[in-house]
Amino acid sequence: MNPIQPNLSRRGLARLGAAAATVAAMGVVKAATSPAGAQSGEPIKVGILHSLSGTMAISETTLKDVMLMLIEKQNKAGGLLGRKLEAVVVDPASNWPLFAEKARQLISVDKCAATFGCWTSVSRKSVLPVFEELNSILFYPVQYEGQECSRNVFYTGAAPNQQAIPAVDYLWNENKVKRWVLAGTDYVYPRTTNQILEAYLKSRGVATEDIMINYTPFGHSDWQNIVASIKKFGSAGKKTAVVSTINGDANVPFYKELGNQGIKATDIPVVAFSVGEEELAGLDTKPLLGHLAAWNYFESVDNADNKAFIEEWKTFTKNPKRTTNDPMEAHYIGFNMWVKGVEKASSIAPDDVIDAMIGVAVPNLSGGYSAMMPNHHITKPVLIGEIQADGQFNIVSQTPGLVVAQEWSPYVADTKDLIGDWRSPLKCGAFNVQTKTCTAGKKA
Repeated sequence: MNPIQPNLSRRGLARLGAAAATVAAMGVVKAATSPAGAQSGEPIKVGILHSLSGTMAISETTLKDVMLMLIEKQNKAGGLLGRKLEAVVVDPASNWPLFAEKARQLISVDKCAATFGCWTSVSRKSVLPVFEELNSILFYPVQYEGQECSRNVFYTGAAPNQQAIPAVDYLWNENKVKRWVLAGTDYVYPRTTNQILEAYLKSRGVATEDIMINYTPFGHSDWQNIVASIKKFGSAGKKTAVVSTINGDANVPFYKELGNQGIKATDIPVVAFSVGEEELAGLDTKPLLGHLAAWNYFESVDNADNKAFIEEWKTFTKNPKRTTNDPMEAHYIGFNMWVKGVEKASSIAPDDVIDAMIGVAVPNLSGGYSAMMPNHHITKPVLIGEIQADGQFNIVSQTPGLVVAQEWSPYVADTKDLIGDWRSPLKCGAFNVQTKTCTAGKKA
């Protein structure tokens, strides 16, 4: 297995040092639990905001289920602050404006202490003003484009330097890729991620004519012409790869068309950021063999904690064929961090919990502890997996340690000097280190 060597700017190296200092200073906080019979008072309500219908249901339904499992387990362990947890499940139905409406309901009507939800960045952008206006907490479990740092959001999925850039580095170093197809669904996450990747590739000397960018709508099904264009682009005599930010059920016909046109991983490898075990469960994997995905967790991770989690999941769902995946692990980490944050604050009040969350560390399922950093992002390992016939991933590369998230991209001119730090006295989501000013997201 080849280790990925993260490409770190001077700012990134400084953050690694800050991460080590933060984790060392905090120590390991043991979860305090109450006896199972000691629960009293009104239940603490937990919002679950995931699409159970529409184009994103293929990915999000599992996240609802894992949250129910985690809440049930916590209740069996004694609940939280001596009170039971109660899940409040809503279905925003892959309808981005409806996400905001359902978020407002969870906060204002259902009085949820925290919400775990969203998949697409457009859904997160839809609910963000609601969580900030009503001062509530969202745990967001999916890889995203960065360029955001809200006090009211804890980002437990990967930032670009924890997934997209290491994936490009892997293809560059191991496959000697020289031409790049950036293929995505037409919304904010693919467009912003590809803006960062294009700038990064050009910083490494890739010419404009060696980068092809293509976007398709959600649920896109007719891939014949696009795949033919990719095939033609890859016939110029330079090793070509596809970096895929295609989301949801559009992945099924995309990979099928690759197979129809005879494109194998040895010809034009695809590295995907939104295809995991759950999506592969609905696909014929023959055309996908050898293609790649970049995540921070795979079900195939071989350690005791992950084996226990998988067994617990199969028992909970009463289905031995149900798979686990990366965003599930992000909810596992985020939920356990929230529990510790509440215990640390001895309160479910958002302001108390938000302040208490920084420095909290819990085990991840890939090995080691993930810590909540001052920018409200967590430390994560980066894994590259190769698709196998059984729908699992053979891990071919992994970073030697955990990577600290860059919430603002150092490769984009407008954000290269920004950091987020929600500790006192800074308390700013976009602090310019050159001008020493807070440009957005200041908290008094």
